Amino acid sequence: MSGAESVLEADGVRRALGGAPVLDGASISIRKNRVTALLGPSGSGKSTLVRVLAGLEQIDSGEVRAGQRLLSTPSRVTPPEKRGVGVVFQDYALFPHLNARANVAFGLSKYPARQRKARANELLEMVALGHRADAFPHELSGGEQQRIALARALAPSPRAILMDEPFSNLDGELRRTTRDRAKEVLAHAEAAALIVTHDVEEAMALADELALMSQGRVIQTGAPADVYLNPVSPAAARLTGEVNIWSGSVTGGRLRTPFADLAAGGVPDGATAAALVRPEGASLVTGGDLTVISSRPFGAYARIEVAPDVGAPVWSVRAPVADAPQAGERVSMHIEPAYARVCAV
Repeated sequence: MSGAESVLEADGVRRALGGAPVLDGASISIRKNRVTALLGPSGSGKSTLVRVLAGLEQIDSGEVRAGQRLLSTPSRVTPPEKRGVGVVFQDYALFPHLNARANVAFGLSKYPARQRKARANELLEMVALGHRADAFPHELSGGEQQRIALARALAPSPRAILMDEPFSNLDGELRRTTRDRAKEVLAHAEAAALIVTHDVEEAMALADELALMSQGRVIQTGAPADVYLNPVSPAAARLTGEVNIWSGSVTGGRLRTPFADLAAGGVPDGATAAALVRPEGASLVTGGDLTVISSRPFGAYARIEVAPDVGAPVWSVRAPVADAPQAGERVSMHIEPAYARVCAV
């Protein structure tokens, strides 16, 4: 990653609720003028981490900082309104009795009325809703409400924006267009942003930096393509898409699988390692020791399952539908190194 300034960070944060650990040493850094997507399944601790960063939850150990300023420790919590952090919740939490302009201006009470109105109008234009300034929340579509919530969060020029599943209430094309617009707005505002999602495609589309969360910990961070192609563990690989996995012992600097042999990438001989191979990184050639178990078209591509024998472990291959072998054919597999990793487990 670049050396962009860290604006808000959690370091080794732990938080238990009802005696069960929700955050288990979670660490993350939100950087200036960058969007970090926090990707993980339900129950992994994503929303709790957002609440900790926002000052809405206490912590049991670790700390939260804004640069050199200490915001949270187990014994003290700087209140949300003094953190300079904007939050957009899943339900947007707009005030139903206020129009769009008044919602955006709500957090600007310390400024004169004329300045509040001017700033609200500026943000409404930024989210392409200047023409809806007088509309009330019930008169706005879901996508418009989301953009008003984002404008409201940006209005006080916070040091960071935290967005918890902000597009989950939207469907299909509206979700995509609203997401794309939000990314443009965040870039224009030069914001440090954290967007929580459980959707891989959304995370990849939004992120300058991708953070993977599992069981209360951030297990990998980096540029989205690097995280996808270089997973540090089977758990990290599964979070970013379909992956073929085989575990075994390294011998002679290689991990031998029933499908292909892979360079062990520095894992020492005798160590237990896992092969992680993306389906699009494997290709099939007619004739060999593998059997095509199934071959199903999905648009332009086919999903092909192969195995050494019927009843043996199965790997998936993605191939152009015109070139896909059929069930029952014998094939061999070639693996493109860029889509395969071997890691110690």
